[in-house]
Amino acid sequence: MPWSNQNGGGGGPWGGGGNGGGNNQGPWGKGPQPPRGGGNPPDLEELIRRGQDKLRQVLPGGGGGPGSGSSKLIVGLVALGLVGLWLMQSVYTVQPDERGVELRFGKPKDEISQPGLHMVFWPFETVEMATIVEREMSTGGSSRTGSSDGLMLSGDQNIVDVEFKLLYSVQDPAAFLFNLARPEDTLRQVAESAMREVVGRRPAQDIFRDNREVIASEVQTIIQTVMDSFPSGIVVNQVAIEDAAPPREVADAFDEVQRAEQDEDRFVEEANQYANQKLGQARGEGAQLREEASAYKDRVVNEATGEAGRFLSVYEEYAKAPDVTRSRLYLETLEKVLGGSDKVIIEQNGGGAGVVPYLPLPEVRKNAGGNN
Repeated sequence: MPWSNQNGGGGGPWGGGGNGGGNNQGPWGKGPQPPRGGGNPPDLEELIRRGQDKLRQVLPGGGGGPGSGSSKLIVGLVALGLVGLWLMQSVYTVQPDERGVELRFGKPKDEISQPGLHMVFWPFETVEMATIVEREMSTGGSSRTGSSDGLMLSGDQNIVDVEFKLLYSVQDPAAFLFNLARPEDTLRQVAESAMREVVGRRPAQDIFRDNREVIASEVQTIIQTVMDSFPSGIVVNQVAIEDAAPPREVADAFDEVQRAEQDEDRFVEEANQYANQKLGQARGEGAQLREEASAYKDRVVNEATGEAGRFLSVYEEYAKAPDVTRSRLYLETLEKVLGGSDKVIIEQNGGGAGVVPYLPLPEVRKNAGGNN
């Protein structure tokens, strides 16, 4: 080795002598110390050879000797570690909100692992977990997220920004894990497509206010039908439209249109109220006129009936005594005529001469009545 043949005298690597010479100084001012047993330092090749022999004794089949006991202990520890690793990979626990699907050589089994402790024969069998609790997915809402996912074209050629959410759960864990590569991404894309389809068939007013629940129900039906066609193992429990508004760029113009439509509705409502008021009055007046006409009819008929009855009774009395009846009728008629007229009576054979003064008795009576 280089250490044993430098400088021809067996000196160390710093040029010192190997036998305690005066120049045997190391880098720290002190020369290398010889082994306790004396003699030269061990050869590096000999050290490497001894290490290789020790390694052969440790490895299985490396031969007996003093180190065979420690080799068996190491082999036992390695075997125990392998058994622990196999148990860790073979035994698994399914949580209450999970379901497990075991695979044998990469093929899913038919049975589903319920919550609890289970075991597989690893590495020939493995297990995949699926969470079955209800989850929520929100999509749309370009004004909030800054994307254009929620912008849709309605049936009346208006652009609306729809934000909605889905509540879904996993019904078939095996289908959820293995039929689709990214089932949640697929669900999001199907939901957006279904919402665009339904909104595209309806006017913007339906999605803004009038028929949100109907639209959400139609979207849920379409999503479930498409997801079942894969199948995906996902059940859509609810679709709820959180917000629907026009894009920010046309929000002011749309608000003006909404205000104009509200004014139109208000004017129509006021006109309907006025029409109902007038119609009610006309119906009331018509009913009043009909009641008055009916009352007049009854009065006239009753009066005619009474007159006819009176005439018949007079006729019967006239038939019994015509002369007396005629005299009575004559006197009654004169009483009626003269009783209601103004009269001035002048005696023809009076003793006075000249013009008889006229006394305006009717005027005196009128003035007397007015003073009272």
